[in-house]
Amino acid sequence: MKKVLITGANSYIGVSFEKYVKEHYSSELSIDTVDMIDGSWRQKDFSPYDIVYHVAGIAHADVGNVSDEVKAKYYAINTDLAIETAKKARDAGVRQFVFMSSAIVYGDSAGYGKIKRITKDTEPSPANFYGDSKWQADKGVTELEAPDFIVTVLRPPMIYGKGSKDNYPTLASMAKKLPVFPDVKNERSMLYIENLTEFLAQVMIRGEGGIFWPQNAEYTRTSEMVRMIAEVSGHKIAVSKAWNWVVALANMIPGKTRNLANKAFGNLSYDQSMSRYDFEYRAVGLRESIERTEG
Repeated sequence: MKKVLITGANSYIGVSFEKYVKEHYSSELSIDTVDMIDGSWRQKDFSPYDIVYHVAGIAHADVGNVSDEVKAKYYAINTDLAIETAKKARDAGVRQFVFMSSAIVYGDSAGYGKIKRITKDTEPSPANFYGDSKWQADKGVTELEAPDFIVTVLRPPMIYGKGSKDNYPTLASMAKKLPVFPDVKNERSMLYIENLTEFLAQVMIRGEGGIFWPQNAEYTRTSEMVRMIAEVSGHKIAVSKAWNWVVALANMIPGKTRNLANKAFGNLSYDQSMSRYDFEYRAVGLRESIERTEG
């Protein structure tokens, strides 16, 4: 049995993974967690662990008007803390370090009506300090890889599931309340939480290292996801192209309005070939994931 230490207690992904392992892989993985809020974690002995899974970080910044002090905090937590944790794990003889990077390292979504398809040849190009803080950590932990120290970096797209925060709950709230919704043709990669936790279990059990791009087996179209959420929630909503002018108008207004429109209706997808591996992790399809999330 491999012993896993999750650095970052009470995080959505960390808690979900711990629960998933107890239900499906309790004979192969055992989980401990350590809180990273204060400096007490530095006194923790990492040597008993085979794997350190680093999930601590700050996400989803409002990058429009942020002070230098806040930006420095993002780099301190997202970058410096990640690299320091990886070094501590390596020095303690931990065999594998798993780091949660993000699709944000490739920049923002393409605007309304534009395409953005990421391939293995696409170079990271962060659009703001939040993305750059993740990219610097991504590079920093990868540089620590050695023959006796496996580094596993995940760059997932938007993660959603029951109890998730940020973008998905906002979309779900609209799906359950609005009478109408635009039918914009867009394409986004997303990752259901149980598909992610299965992926994590597999790379840990197998000791897989490198950069990974896990995603659902099918792309998501915002209007179709809204339609599904409304259906499983018993709410009637009319999804129609007649309202697409609202999105087009929002896209013309600089600042927060345009950013919100791009978040909801922009395009950002990984080529599916990047996300196929020697093991299967995408057991839950889009429709079923919505039913489980809203159930």
